[in-house]
Amino acid sequence: MNPMVVNAFPVGIVHVINSGNVESEVDLRMEPSVGLEFDSSDEARDFYGLYAMRVGFKIRTGQLYRSRRDGSVSSRRFVCSKEGFQLNSRTGCPAFIRVQRRDSGKWVIDQIQKDHNHELGLEGENNSPVLQQKPPVVPKSLVEVLRRPKVKLLGQIENGGSSPSGIINFKRQKRGGDGRQPLPEPYTGLEFNTANEAYEYYQSYAESVGFRVRIGQLFRSKNDGSITSRRFVCSKEGFQHPSRVGCGAFMRIKKKDSESWMVDRLNKDHNHDLGEQMVYENKFSTASKKFIEEETNGMVSMDLGEMNTGKLIKRSRESKIGTDWYPVLLEYFQTRQAEDTGFFYSVEVDNGSCRSVFWADGRSRYSCSQFGDVVILDTSYRKSNYVVPFATFVGVNHHKQPVLLGSALIANESKECFTWLFQTWFKAMSSCRPKSVIADQDMAIQQAITVVFPGAHHRFSSWQIRAKERENLRSMPIEFRYEYEKCIYESQTTVEFNTTWNSLVNKYNLKGNAWLQQMYDKRESWVPLYLRGKFFAGIPIGETIESFFGTQVNGQTPLREFIPRYEQGLEQRREDERKEDFNSFNLQSFSQTKEAIEEQCRRLYTFTIFKIFQDELLQSYSYIGIKTYEEGTICRYLVRRSGNENDKHAVTFSAVNLSVNCSCQMFEFEGVLCRHVLKVFKLLNIRELPSQYILPRWLRNAEYRILCGAESGVSSQELKAFMIWSLRETACKYVECGTTSVEKYKLAYEIMREGGKKLY
Repeated sequence: MNPMVVNAFPVGIVHVINSGNVESEVDLRMEPSVGLEFDSSDEARDFYGLYAMRVGFKIRTGQLYRSRRDGSVSSRRFVCSKEGFQLNSRTGCPAFIRVQRRDSGKWVIDQIQKDHNHELGLEGENNSPVLQQKPPVVPKSLVEVLRRPKVKLLGQIENGGSSPSGIINFKRQKRGGDGRQPLPEPYTGLEFNTANEAYEYYQSYAESVGFRVRIGQLFRSKNDGSITSRRFVCSKEGFQHPSRVGCGAFMRIKKKDSESWMVDRLNKDHNHDLGEQMVYENKFSTASKKFIEEETNGMVSMDLGEMNTGKLIKRSRESKIGTDWYPVLLEYFQTRQAEDTGFFYSVEVDNGSCRSVFWADGRSRYSCSQFGDVVILDTSYRKSNYVVPFATFVGVNHHKQPVLLGSALIANESKECFTWLFQTWFKAMSSCRPKSVIADQDMAIQQAITVVFPGAHHRFSSWQIRAKERENLRSMPIEFRYEYEKCIYESQTTVEFNTTWNSLVNKYNLKGNAWLQQMYDKRESWVPLYLRGKFFAGIPIGETIESFFGTQVNGQTPLREFIPRYEQGLEQRREDERKEDFNSFNLQSFSQTKEAIEEQCRRLYTFTIFKIFQDELLQSYSYIGIKTYEEGTICRYLVRRSGNENDKHAVTFSAVNLSVNCSCQMFEFEGVLCRHVLKVFKLLNIRELPSQYILPRWLRNAEYRILCGAESGVSSQELKAFMIWSLRETACKYVECGTTSVEKYKLAYEIMREGGKKLY
């Protein structure tokens, strides 16, 4: 049973200890009323919480008001947990109490509303407090008892000591009924054996109060790079995400000479409503993962999770998907499968329990046969607290629009989970292997990609890199940030990058910085210089990729709205694609040069891709090409911008098979020839693009790319997959159009029957 101190007296009633040292009785079933006085706002909250438990509702900490004179808290509201409408479970309940601090230091209820707009639970149901018997004699006054350190007081009770007067034992309602004891509130001077103990303590404290914790800034020793202090902050600290409100609550710990850690700075005031007492169910949160990675230099896999006295313990595989999601999704899948013969879904099962879920409709599977060379695994639900771990596989179509290649709910962020997910996607997409994958940096994802997609280039998500940079480099001076950005984005050769990086590390004495060393080791997965030679369909480096569903479907979407929003968002994206298809087939772009090479691309490319090519062609007129080398059929040119000596690139051309490459590597990265190559083609009087430099994926008729791909060296397995999905999609269109009327049905049937005669 958990002790809680309640000390509430109406104004005008003096709490007296009589001459026999016997404390007067306090009615703990007292109703809240205007004028009720408390020693602190915490006592007022505790009192209101007990009253709420008895009546049948839960409370949250509401708005606070500060003094204009000194900024101290002058009044607070404690509200029903169903106040407001921010969550679907809330009903805008008006019930609350407000306590105001008087000049005497006491807190008094000055406003109250007892009426609720929802049903209340039964009195005493499951959570009524149990009053322990008080000893008849109290050796010290109640004031002295209340001033004792709470840790000591809790320890005395745990060891079997009797509860002092005014102490109420009640059991906090938690899932699983683990009966854990509530921790004392943090205070300056509180000590811990390890930093992990401090983090676990603050997280547990946050659970009981009603907020979540993130790992904040850390400070390292200039001598050996070891961590000397660190901050744990409210999850709503800062403004980097819409859900954050700049909350100032935090706890900072500092390492002592004795290797223990002590709280040296603390702010317990929040600038937002606090939630109900929260239950983490021992889930391995993103903050926990980050903390462990920092403590172990990032070498811990995600399936090492639970912390116990500073040690890592192998945890059982858990699921972050609510059990109520599975029946709803399975019913949806079965309905879709009856409508769409190409619909695919799979559920991971572990010891009889459902875990991760993957699904893709026929259109997504067909799109993968066209645009599955570059795949984005969007797990941005992890940016904030989420209701459901919803992730998407996204590609880029021939209009440079995002196209859905599959959807998933991810049970947890372990290597096994991501391996299952990638293998399932690979199976659903007829074993089409992507050339490149854009996904988060987590070790579990890296390992899974290596196992399932060997040879694919893994590029780290930009949002995650930016978050890590803000976290690890925030204490660095502005000069460092400038030099760091210049090194990352302006280096033209690997030698230049390595030299600049090492110079930067030495200049700012960062050799011991574990994060920078880790990022340097993985430079081929995030530095633009190393990514330019890999095909990414022109997806910009260093920019955050927009979510396929935008704000319609994300990690905060509740279950009852998930499927309607999902269908609506998907249909909207596909309607946008149909509009672009129509425009590309029925409208013509304007030529600006009248050159044969421009006319060739105008006929072949979609609007979007032609505009990119046309811009490169127009820009080529501003460049000068100079032949610098020639031997046999090989020529090399230096192409530079007129009037700008720094804007120059080397272009190598072979006359044998009309092959060409440029040091800017635009074609390798985007699949469209650059202005430098086009300048050389003009010098060589090459009037049409060689076929190998017109990628089928960018053509207007990309859905028939199989006709182009049959001679381009694709494997027989890929060729068969392309044919299956191309024919299936065409057949589906005949079915859709042919069922709109009897006349169209007859026409469609006749066309298919006559066509079938030629096949047999």
